[in-house]
Amino acid sequence: MHKRTLGRTGRTVSVIGLGTWQLGADWGAVSDAEATGVLAASADAGITFFDTADVYGDGRSERLIGQFLANDAPGAEITVATKMGRRAEQLAENFVLTNFRSWTDRSRTNLGMDTLDLVQLHCPPSAVFDSGEVYDALDTLVDEGVISNYGVSVETCDQALAAIGHPGVATVQIILNAFRLKPLDEVLPAARAAGVGIIARVPLASGLLTGKYSRETVFAESDHRNFNRDGSHFDVGETFSGVDFEVGLQAATEFAALAPAGLTPAQAALAWVAQIDGVSAVIPGARSVAQAQGNATAGVAEPLDLAFNEGVQDIYDRLLREQIHPRW
Repeated sequence: MHKRTLGRTGRTVSVIGLGTWQLGADWGAVSDAEATGVLAASADAGITFFDTADVYGDGRSERLIGQFLANDAPGAEITVATKMGRRAEQLAENFVLTNFRSWTDRSRTNLGMDTLDLVQLHCPPSAVFDSGEVYDALDTLVDEGVISNYGVSVETCDQALAAIGHPGVATVQIILNAFRLKPLDEVLPAARAAGVGIIARVPLASGLLTGKYSRETVFAESDHRNFNRDGSHFDVGETFSGVDFEVGLQAATEFAALAPAGLTPAQAALAWVAQIDGVSAVIPGARSVAQAQGNATAGVAEPLDLAFNEGVQDIYDRLLREQIHPRW
């Protein structure tokens, strides 16, 4: 497994991490045993970075990780990043030290950690990124030993660029995949220059890039790929990267044809993101042991060639740019 430095945290993590939104059962039912199996398979495959949030399953994802680390992998060198801020109404005035203390205390209990490795503001309102008081409050948590490092999770490139300018921000988590290329224009260069780590989320465009979906695919009622295609519940970019499902199916078919021998379309998609200069970790989710193991394979893939990269750009320019780029 290739490894990278996680931005200003200074920690070394696997370039392929594990996103654990699924383990909160927000993508459909996942049993405790299945969730533990995913965590164990990921760790066994060399994944040393788990990403979660206090709202994934209302804390279930955090609790499962905490139980796994305590009972199944004591002493394992795994960095856990969590997120906070979505438990309150999304108003800038709610992002204050008192709430930060309450939210991080709950996460510390869920994860069984005295000091959290990395806490990220969870896609807050844009005004939050420009508030010096917010960063002062986060610095206070670091000084008090509640958290080791902090970062942000963003929806837009402008939010990412605002956060990168603050010296305490260790990482920026942003949607980045073969169907969402805009962060490559300004965000990645700025992050590299500042030493800020990039955590790439939604790397498979909510599964579109696996090439396994069709017009007949049915998602569970509790799955955001069913109920959030129009962005009515949270930002539409979190579901299929904001790509129209029909257009995404066509793009996914063309992308699958680019995958080199030995890699599935999903592995090729993950390897492509992981090989971008400046990306610290890619955080695909997994609902099964096989998916976790398959994801990890992307972390040892050979460099993808120029033809593959040109193919990704061509698909984006022809099918997706007009739909995606202006909005983001």
